[in-house]
Amino acid sequence: MRILIVEDEKKIASFLFRGLKEEHYAVDVAEDAAQGLYLADINTYDLIVLDIMLPDREGISVCRDLRNKKVNALILMLTARSSVNDKVNALDAGADDYLTKPFAFEEFLARVRALLRREHREKGNILKIDDLELDQVSHKVKRAGKEIVLTNKEFSLLQYLLIHQEQIVTRTMISEHVWNESFDSFTNVIDVHINYLRSKIDKEQPCPLIHTVRGAGYILKISDDNKKEILPKKRLAS
Repeated sequence: MRILIVEDEKKIASFLFRGLKEEHYAVDVAEDAAQGLYLADINTYDLIVLDIMLPDREGISVCRDLRNKKVNALILMLTARSSVNDKVNALDAGADDYLTKPFAFEEFLARVRALLRREHREKGNILKIDDLELDQVSHKVKRAGKEIVLTNKEFSLLQYLLIHQEQIVTRTMISEHVWNESFDSFTNVIDVHINYLRSKIDKEQPCPLIHTVRGAGYILKISDDNKKEILPKKRLAS
């Protein structure tokens, strides 16, 4: 999933960036409100972590602007201001959650997971299709009871496919949500990682799950057809 951090304190921003990257999220960072609004306008994010006390503008005002611009990303306010009035104002402005500083990274990460589960209507931390399971907390992947070792990027790619299983996901969608803003969409790195996943997930399995949809992208689904390519049926809106 793709996350935007809008935080002017460099140490906190760097800490969150590294921690979220280690948890397999694609992460962008903005140092002020203007940059945050710009990135939110040109990119699609699943979650925006927004500080209230920014150098050029108050975060609550930024949150309100994001909602007025129909930005549908989840918004987690992160601030040292802990009064009830501040929390009420942030939530009324369109925020989905509010976390005060100082905070434990474990709690921050748990709130991120909870918000994303709510957004995608996931039940629990296990994503599953057929005999393939992905645990979003332990980062373990199994097929037919056998554990599969994935790289961070392979894990993120599989997680995105599982969340949107039985829906076509385009290469653009994958580049936006699994990679970050500096990703070069003209490279074949997505196809390469899909092939890596196939070699680990579908190799020697009677029912392949990862399919190429000609001219569209990829789809994760159960199919009796052993061919890797199928005709487009349903496209997920980007």
